Amino acid sequence: MKNVTEVASFLLKGFTDNLELQIILFFLFLAIYLFTLIGNLGLTVLVIGDCRLHSPMYYFLSVLSSVDACYSSVVTPKMLVDLVSKNKAISFLECAAQIFLAVTFGTTECFLLAAMAYDRCVAIYHPLRYSASMGPRVYASLIIASYVAGVLHASVHTVATFSLSFCASNEIRHVFCDIPPLLAISCSDTHTNQLLLFYLVGSIEIVTVLSVLISYGLILLAVLRMPSAVGRRKVFSTCGSHLTGVSICHGTVLFMYVRPSSNYATDHDMIVSIIYSIVIPMLNPMIYSLRNKDVKEAMKRVFAKKWFISKVHFHSRN
Repeated sequence: MKNVTEVASFLLKGFTDNLELQIILFFLFLAIYLFTLIGNLGLTVLVIGDCRLHSPMYYFLSVLSSVDACYSSVVTPKMLVDLVSKNKAISFLECAAQIFLAVTFGTTECFLLAAMAYDRCVAIYHPLRYSASMGPRVYASLIIASYVAGVLHASVHTVATFSLSFCASNEIRHVFCDIPPLLAISCSDTHTNQLLLFYLVGSIEIVTVLSVLISYGLILLAVLRMPSAVGRRKVFSTCGSHLTGVSICHGTVLFMYVRPSSNYATDHDMIVSIIYSIVIPMLNPMIYSLRNKDVKEAMKRVFAKKWFISKVHFHSRN
């Protein structure tokens, strides 16, 4: 209880105190957030509503899109409010909740990307056994396991971080509550927390990245055996978008958390955190939809259906 009552709230310093720049950033991040919600929730609804997309590959994609929408919603609304408000305070409990949810969705996304790689591996390397190997029980278990791993990982870091004392300063050099900037302002010994952050995140990265590499190694072997050049192009088109998403996601995570922690809470770290938590969730719908033929065809069917309904409605009124 002593640790909890030492600091009742934190102060998020944000980007800048320049009012004009804050207004520009507000509209920029508002546009990104709206685009993120429309893109991710739209992709989720598209997969659910189109029976031709009812396969494990697209179920994973719809869950990933919902995770991205939730992740962005944990961070962006508070940041938008702070950009147009003089009071940039966040309570102790709100900060803990933000860290817990952000780590949960971030970790879940890493495991979902690994599960998606496994799904593609089974589909391409063992196509005849795909339906049996990736039945509802299997892909549902992978999705649930990804969420469970996210919750467990977030619980460990949230408890460990907020067991520290915060008595010297309550100013966080960041736009949202994150573990590294909180460790930087703690007046406790954070060596154990730094090791915990390094080894836990590092272990998750090793497991998920290794899973992706093994899956794509097997996919490459299957591709080399294909006699048809058309089949190879189809595989590369399907898997290329996933590899792009994996590279961007894991690259930023490795930079932020799996490194020596002698200099936390720099402006450079703040920019990378924003890319990971705000920009990447916006990019994922474009990465996975614009390069996917089935998703593009489903979108055309939806727009064609709406156009037809509106045309019929117009003629019926006239």
